[in-house]
Amino acid sequence: MAEDFEDIWAYLAESPLLGLTATLFAFLVAQLLWERIGRPPILHPVLMAMALLMAFLVMADIDYDTYFEGAQFIHFLLGPATVALAIPLFDQLHRIRRLLLPISVAVVVGSLSAALSAILVGAALGASYETLLSLAPKSVTSPIAMGITERLGGLPSLTAGLVLVTGALGCLMAPLIFRLLGIRDETAQGFSLGLAAHGFGTAQAFGIGAAAGAFAGLALGLAGLVTAVFVPLLLPIIEFLSV
Repeated sequence: MAEDFEDIWAYLAESPLLGLTATLFAFLVAQLLWERIGRPPILHPVLMAMALLMAFLVMADIDYDTYFEGAQFIHFLLGPATVALAIPLFDQLHRIRRLLLPISVAVVVGSLSAALSAILVGAALGASYETLLSLAPKSVTSPIAMGITERLGGLPSLTAGLVLVTGALGCLMAPLIFRLLGIRDETAQGFSLGLAAHGFGTAQAFGIGAAAGAFAGLALGLAGLVTAVFVPLLLPIIEFLSV
C-alpha cells in the first residue's frame, strides 16, 4: 500500500496534474468539514481550501508557478462559468430593461467606490505601488481581476487571494447588512451580492432564489466591465498615493 502511494506521489509530483489534484482534494475536504461543523459563514469552504492548499505547498516545498501549471485548468473554467450566467439573465430580461437606469448607476458607483476604498486604505497602511495596483480590482471575479492587475503591472497572485477574501467577507456580512437596512427585495439582495462579492456572492444569491441569482450574475459581469474600464484611469491617483 505504501509503495502504491509513493508511486502515485512520484507521478503527480512530476506532472501538472499535481496542482489540479491538490485543489480538488482540498476543496472536497473543506466542503465536508464545513458541513460537519454546521456551515458557519466565517469558515467558508473556499477559505478552508486555501488554508489547506497553502499548508500543503509549504510542507511539500512546491512553488506557486509549479502549482499553477495544473491549477490553471480550473482557472480557465472560471471564464466559461461566468459567461454561462447569461442563461438565467434571459428569464429576467424584462425586469432588467425596466431597471436599466438604477442598475447602471449602482454598478458605476459601486465599482468605483470598491476600487477607491481599497486603494485609499492600502495607501493609508503604507502599501507599495505594486500592492495598490493589485488591490484596485479585488472586488471583481478572478479572471477579470487578475487580467487587470497583470496589464497594470501589479501582482496577479496577490489579487487572486484578495478576490477570494473579499468574496468570503462579502458573503459573511451580507445577511447582517440586509437585516440592518431592511433590504428584503430578492433582486436587490442578489444584485448587491454580485456587485460586492462577485462569484461567491452570486453562488449565495442563487440560494436566495432564481431572480437573486440572475441579478447577481448581471452585477458580477457589469462590475468587471466597469472596473476594467475605470481602474486604469485611477493610475495617477495610485502613483500620487504611493509616493
